[in-house]
Amino acid sequence: MAKAPVTRWPRPSRRAIGLAAAHAGGLLAGAALDAALGDPRRFHPVAGFGQVAAALERRCYAPDRAAGARFAAIAAGAPIAAGVVATLATRRRPWARAALVAATTWAVLGGTSLRREATTLADALDAGDLPAARDRLPHLCGRDPSTLDESELARATVESVAENTSDAVVAPLAWGALAGLPGLLGYRAINTLDAMVGHRSPRYRDFGTASARLDDVANLGPARATAALTVVTAPVVDASPFGALRAWLRDGGRHPSPNAGQCEAAMAGALGVRLGGRNLYHGRVEDRPMLGAGRRPEAADIRRATRLSGAVAAAALAMAVGHAAARPWRRALIARALPRVAKAVVPARLGNVRRATPATRRGGGPDRPGDGGSRR
Repeated sequence: MAKAPVTRWPRPSRRAIGLAAAHAGGLLAGAALDAALGDPRRFHPVAGFGQVAAALERRCYAPDRAAGARFAAIAAGAPIAAGVVATLATRRRPWARAALVAATTWAVLGGTSLRREATTLADALDAGDLPAARDRLPHLCGRDPSTLDESELARATVESVAENTSDAVVAPLAWGALAGLPGLLGYRAINTLDAMVGHRSPRYRDFGTASARLDDVANLGPARATAALTVVTAPVVDASPFGALRAWLRDGGRHPSPNAGQCEAAMAGALGVRLGGRNLYHGRVEDRPMLGAGRRPEAADIRRATRLSGAVAAAALAMAVGHAAARPWRRALIARALPRVAKAVVPARLGNVRRATPATRRGGGPDRPGDGGSRR
């Protein structure tokens, strides 16, 4: 009696395993650098990119969408191309790949600085120092702080922590895990362009449209992943997972941004607070819908938001590292499964064609008289 063939686990090449380990290790090391050091205080690469993009904007600017699209294509395409070149240059040098990924991850992440700034503002509110708290708010968002009281300062900070947990942590890690160096550099470039020209000021109403839409697309998945991780990690900081889920599903789509509302609604529900309301941006007023159904935020809620943001960041890092490390095994499994799927699908389709052929002939095709064919 013949023995059944033994199905072996497909094993990828050593080089593929080494590069995947370098990729995953680089993401982990870059996140560790961000946790230990925060953003570089001098010569920040993102600030340098912003200066180059500003110079490019001065050359490309015109008050129309076509000029804005050209600007976005050049300013975002150049870092992506640089990432592709670096990836190709290190395809046989895993240690160099790990070092590049680590340095780039550190440069594009901003979670530690975000939480530090929010905590500093909370300290000022706890001390009753409203002027100091108002001075810190521009480090977190573009809102005019001059007339904000304690509750409104707390609301602005919690909203900023919620939104930027996606923009500064989850999205870079997700794109880094999915697309490596091009993903890390491309995402940060797109997000920076949106911050520079993506707002609705008279100058950028048309010119910034392409940058704003690119950022919306780049954050569609990460924003919803951030909201989901907020639900999952809420119990870690004694927040409410059911409140986060309820507010996310009910209010996440009410925000004018397709992405910010997802994160802010989940955060509001987790903390049991109410976000949204009237925002003043240096002469421009925006009325935002209410997210969540709780009380008005307080200074203590900022600290709870930063702890929840840290928990979400840790979960996102674990997922990104795991995804990057498993890449060669996924590819090997897919390569093994595709021929089997093809063998199963192709004969079935051929059988359907054979069974359908006689019926087609009996039904009268274009070769039969009276059906549009011609025998002359």
